[in-house]
Amino acid sequence: MSRKANQCPLCGKPQVVESKPFCSQGCKDRDLLKWLDEGYRVPAPLAEYEDSFGSEGAD
Repeated sequence: MSRKANQCPLCGKPQVVESKPFCSQGCKDRDLLKWLDEGYRVPAPLAEYEDSFGSEGAD
């Protein structure tokens, strides 16, 4: 999905200087809430159980 340089990344309306790169404080807040609610995620490989906790204490 591509967007033009001066468009809001959420709704596509023109950006405003006060909320750049968004069109309004509402879109800016929605984006923040999506980050805080883990709506956006950075892909990463799953860690092995031993890699996460080490091998000490394993039977």
